[in-house]
Amino acid sequence: MKPRCTASTVRLTATLAACLALAACTTTPSAPAWVPGQQATVEGQVATVDTTPWTYDGSAVITLATPSGNVDVHLPARWNLCKAPPPQDVQALKAGDRVRATGTVSEPHTLVVCEHAGHGLHRAP
Repeated sequence: MKPRCTASTVRLTATLAACLALAACTTTPSAPAWVPGQQATVEGQVATVDTTPWTYDGSAVITLATPSGNVDVHLPARWNLCKAPPPQDVQALKAGDRVRATGTVSEPHTLVVCEHAGHGLHRAP
């Protein structure tokens, strides 16, 4: 007697193959949600630098391209009111430079670098 391939055997085999194929897939984990008031550190490449708001006491905005999306890093105009040391050579930053920013989340994908002495914007190694 030879074993016969029935429709249910074929379906079972196809289902198992599909499960194995899906189990072999890898996905990139999603970035954790940023909560206002939370401390965060992000590393990425400079996409844009806008220091124009400093002319009217606003915050300069450095936009970083990161694996989980763009992040705006706000640098207040009045560093004398910040506990963080002022970043060095902001005017010299250009698109493509790798930097690391540590600050307080003010809204999703937005950091303010000012509140703590450990905050800052530095070139990444």
